[in-house]
Amino acid sequence: MHEIKTLGWTISEWQTAYLNKEIQLDILKDLVAAIHPQDNAWISIATLDQVEQQIHSLNELAKDAENLHKQFPLYGIPFAVKDNIDVAGFATTVACKALTTIVEKDAETVRLLKQAGAIVIGKTNLDQFATGLVGTRSPFGAVSNTFKPEYVSGGSSSGSASVVARGFVPFALGTDTAGSGRVPAAFNNIVGLKPTKGRFSNRGLVPACKSLDCISIFALTVADADLVANLLEAYDALDSYSRKHPKNVPARFSGKLKFAIPEQPNFFGDEQAEKAFQQTVQLLESLNAEITKIDFSDFEQLAAQLYQGSWVAERTATVEDLLKTNTADFDPTVLEIIKQGEQYSAVDAYNAEYLKQDLARKIQQKLAEFDALIVPTTPTIYTIEQVQQHPFEYNAHFGTYTNFTNLADLSALALPAGFRADHLPFGITLIAPAWHDAALVHFGKAWQNYLALKLGALDKNLPLSSATPVSPHHIRVAVVGAHLTGMPLNFQLTTRDAVHIETTKTSKNYALYALNGTIPPKPGLARQQNGDSIIVELWDVPTARFGEFVAEIPTPLGMGNVELEDGRWVKGFICEPYGIDDAENISHFGGWRAYIQHRNSQAANTTN
Repeated sequence: MHEIKTLGWTISEWQTAYLNKEIQLDILKDLVAAIHPQDNAWISIATLDQVEQQIHSLNELAKDAENLHKQFPLYGIPFAVKDNIDVAGFATTVACKALTTIVEKDAETVRLLKQAGAIVIGKTNLDQFATGLVGTRSPFGAVSNTFKPEYVSGGSSSGSASVVARGFVPFALGTDTAGSGRVPAAFNNIVGLKPTKGRFSNRGLVPACKSLDCISIFALTVADADLVANLLEAYDALDSYSRKHPKNVPARFSGKLKFAIPEQPNFFGDEQAEKAFQQTVQLLESLNAEITKIDFSDFEQLAAQLYQGSWVAERTATVEDLLKTNTADFDPTVLEIIKQGEQYSAVDAYNAEYLKQDLARKIQQKLAEFDALIVPTTPTIYTIEQVQQHPFEYNAHFGTYTNFTNLADLSALALPAGFRADHLPFGITLIAPAWHDAALVHFGKAWQNYLALKLGALDKNLPLSSATPVSPHHIRVAVVGAHLTGMPLNFQLTTRDAVHIETTKTSKNYALYALNGTIPPKPGLARQQNGDSIIVELWDVPTARFGEFVAEIPTPLGMGNVELEDGRWVKGFICEPYGIDDAENISHFGGWRAYIQHRNSQAANTTN
């Protein structure tokens, strides 16, 4: 067996190694050769030929590239794919041995990742037909927890979580219907990003519940999950459940964090999990987050619908043909669950849809008051043997804080949150309205940097992170005067869900003027050689709200481009030349706030 030099590398570490020519693409052959063929986290490991074919395809794409690593942000980076997602050259088994047909076309998500330069090194194990949160319902074997092998790994995306936690790949694709992209993340100390439904294309996914499924991302770091998510986000007209981003949501949580937690969380007698969650809440409060306990009954009622009502019939519809011919190939527990769908009528299904819609609306209205809901990703953990003895009851426990999420059309991010007294990992999940993915990720990066936990099951620290890029759904705007925090027109930003990103300065090519006759008082920023650096605030404005914000800007002001002291260019307030003809140059104050303080002080002295 080969030693795995790249074990535990994050995407940025892979990128750096390629840029510095420390490794070549052929290292991927060593990687697949080093994977033990009996490792049941994998259903299919790529052959050397399959790796070589992908390398050849990448070289063909890249041969005319002017900036190789900019055009291929995942150049040569290996990833794994849950075996209910199509990868050309592999069978998509969905953990059913009757399904052996080799697929000829990649799922859309896989195609996008290959287009970005990534290389598939294998397909991973799962609870059969993605039905389960345990990771034990597979004819290919139960996938063990990466910390204590007698415990479950979580499912259904058990294999994908395992291979990320052990560092074979920096990220892997999973799926999430009831929590399958979050539970395994918690049990293996990694990140699980469950996007808003429809953000990623599901074309090429064998559905569990087609109306609810999301392809999800496992990664060692939030930054890596975010990078992959932004590459996967694309409207797909050929996927009837694909959706376009509305571009009208905040890029970050509010300045004063407001989180909801369940009023009476149920840990099913697991005192260690309960204590771990209490410690997490205390940590959040120490970070000045406002924590509010809320009635969780609507969430619980909606969560119960997924397996205890007619929604299970959606799983039955997926495998209807196999139920007629191949029941012997079903996991017994999965078969029992899926056959339950046959007992429900169309009337039952419509009534369940109406109930879902009513509960989802109540949940969405409740969460609108907060930045996010914070829950333990799972209330407890069990051994493989315990789950085998209580397959339905204990699986249901795992879904307590996950099952409702897709039914209510919410986004979610599962994060490591430390370790229990028994040295098993504990995780939390932040849940927010649809399309608040960017805000979740922003907080997740800060949380992971603050906790500085070891990554996955590796003896490895979080690498230093780079600057946060501008969200593709927001426009970064430099404000210099009455729109600054605490100033009279700041509401024009906050009421449009704009968020303050940072306070910085312009380059030394600007002058600031106090305009005459403006109410409230406003400055004018003008570009000039040998000028001054002026203090500005940078705000991210949702793209869909930018036009209405700009429409409120009065003459002689307008929106243009402003150069910052570090060389960046952003949108910002500028002033027409005629507006400064009779204006006072106040550049020596360094910014509008200091000028206003000076003016107020003068007024106070005059009054006295």
